[in-house]
Amino acid sequence: MRILLLAHSFNSLTQRLWVELSERGHDVSCEFDVNDAVTIQAVELARPDVVIAPFLKRAIPEAVWKNHLCLVVHPGPVGDRGPAALDWAILEGKESWGVTVLQAKAEMDAGPVWASRSFPLRHASKSSLYRNEVADAAVSAVLEALEKTEGARPAATTWKPAMKQADRAIRWNQDDTATVLAKIRSADGTPGLLDEIGAKPVYLHDAHAANGLSGPPGSLIAQSGGAVARATVDGAVWIGHLRAREEHALKLPALAVLGPLELPETPGYHDIWYDERHGVGYLHFPFVNGAMSTERCERLREAFLAAAQRPTKVIVLMGGPDFWSNGIHLCTIETAASPAAESWCNINAMNDLCRDIITCGSHLTIAAMQGNAGAGGVFMALAADLVLARDAVVLNPHYKGMGNLYGSEYWTYLLPRRCGEDKAREVVEARLPVGTAEAERLGLIDSHFGTTVAEFRTLVEQTAEAHAADPTLDERLIAKRLARAADEAAKPLDSYRAEELEHMKLNFYGFDPSYHVARYNFIHKVPKSRTPLYLARHRRK
Repeated sequence: MRILLLAHSFNSLTQRLWVELSERGHDVSCEFDVNDAVTIQAVELARPDVVIAPFLKRAIPEAVWKNHLCLVVHPGPVGDRGPAALDWAILEGKESWGVTVLQAKAEMDAGPVWASRSFPLRHASKSSLYRNEVADAAVSAVLEALEKTEGARPAATTWKPAMKQADRAIRWNQDDTATVLAKIRSADGTPGLLDEIGAKPVYLHDAHAANGLSGPPGSLIAQSGGAVARATVDGAVWIGHLRAREEHALKLPALAVLGPLELPETPGYHDIWYDERHGVGYLHFPFVNGAMSTERCERLREAFLAAAQRPTKVIVLMGGPDFWSNGIHLCTIETAASPAAESWCNINAMNDLCRDIITCGSHLTIAAMQGNAGAGGVFMALAADLVLARDAVVLNPHYKGMGNLYGSEYWTYLLPRRCGEDKAREVVEARLPVGTAEAERLGLIDSHFGTTVAEFRTLVEQTAEAHAADPTLDERLIAKRLARAADEAAKPLDSYRAEELEHMKLNFYGFDPSYHVARYNFIHKVPKSRTPLYLARHRRK
């Protein structure tokens, strides 16, 4: 079936549908909905059997939906209508929610329903729910809709308007912790919840309950790992990240936005932790947006080296439930006094971490990808001995989309040994998302399993403990050290790194500003003026 994905941008849900539909043999192309004329032209060129709209910010042109079957993915249950479905569901404390696939008609979100799915509404941020439960439900519903030949009758609907900041404004002298968390999570990650801290207007992100803390409602009472704790009427919340209400301001750790504060340092907020069970060490690093700044790389490297000193034989690198890693931190780079210099520091810190994982001869290392991974994060995973991924994970194993960035993290060593030289070059040049089935065929991962994060974690633990109990593990570790020594003799890791960094130096400091322009456009969400040809396959014909 010829399918045209019509989307505002190539976001996580659009990527997931691209992967799932392509894996099932459909001829998939994508067009960014820039304006009516572009969309109409795209449909004329693609001649699709169906147009699927997973992420739009405006109505599909009448000339398109009147003449073609257009299925809209709405992140709400049957009957829900409006542009802020998930925001309202979180704010109103719904226990369950859903996704509806409906046919585009003149009235927004009111066409015939073709398929729907429901799920329990987990206590989490909007962006986390969108990447996980919403994406899973959307894929299932879209696949059902594609199997049907005619739609159902329109259902009774309830319109919900776009959510305003006033709808979720925090009343610190009245709201309890659960209410504050729901309000912040309903806006996280876009646009964030507008508030004030010390008369400074800021958007709040990355909120968690601060168990055991309390104080005058609304006051800042503690700090931990770059986060600040703010009191509610019955406790407190950690606020990990803020974005100043200023032009071009970016989401950064709270203390980086507020500056140094005279607050007590209190344990409670952490983005790296280690636990150990049955001879296996588990290293967690659920960094916001999977972004790894210089400082985060250095702290994670210290944690990994400490884990390698433990009397265990297996280390599992867990990442986080939303992202495993997306490589260098573009926001901290953008806000640095010299973005080029900070890019250089960041990539070297990533390389130092990757090198320690590659050369760890004392343990079997496992990368357990609970969530998506991109760019250098994918290649950091390949530094481990075994790479496991949850079924629904999407990988973007390339750098080219960021202004033709060459990339490092020893990918020129890690990727060919897994995929072969020809496939390695094909992977980094493709610029396309890769699902776990394709990733396993390519050799990027060793196995994929688990529908939910909880199921995946359970199976990872069983796998890791089985390796730890394997009586031949010591022999396997000896073989690992010998293989690494042979590779080092053939070509030292330092040589791979130096060659990669020569290219990266040109990206960061050279005359071509493509990387700096692409980084700026990406983090400031500047809409693309056209769809790249590697996505708009209909425009290549």
